[in-house]
Amino acid sequence: MPPDDAPPDPAAAGWKPMRASDYPALVGPFLARREGDAWRYAFVAEQRHLNLGGVVHGGMLMSFADDALGATIFEAVGRRPVTTVQLNTQFIAPVRLGELVEARAEVLRRTRTVVFVRGLLEVAGRTAVHADGVWKILGA
Repeated sequence: MPPDDAPPDPAAAGWKPMRASDYPALVGPFLARREGDAWRYAFVAEQRHLNLGGVVHGGMLMSFADDALGATIFEAVGRRPVTTVQLNTQFIAPVRLGELVEARAEVLRRTRTVVFVRGLLEVAGRTAVHADGVWKILGA
């Protein structure tokens, strides 16, 4: 049995790397796995994600939340392109090196042109970040 401080093994838990280019490729890799009808997203906190205080930088957590909530909406609108209009975040608890950060998101409301969503970033069952926002469906 691995020690308690062993890094998580995302592949063993069914996580697969998401294809990425441009900015997401710089801050990722982000991971995905299907759970029932929904997708879940995650990343493992690396040294390059840390701030001077030794925890994951808030900007990194916001980037991940933006990507994960956006991917949730992308799936909810039939894989049509979407873009962030507004993203609100509240930092609840720090994320440390080596921790697996999981995103859980829920579409609250969808109109013809915009989608409202909320989500949590969690580490081992504890909430690290709460996020909610509005996304525009492009071409709608």
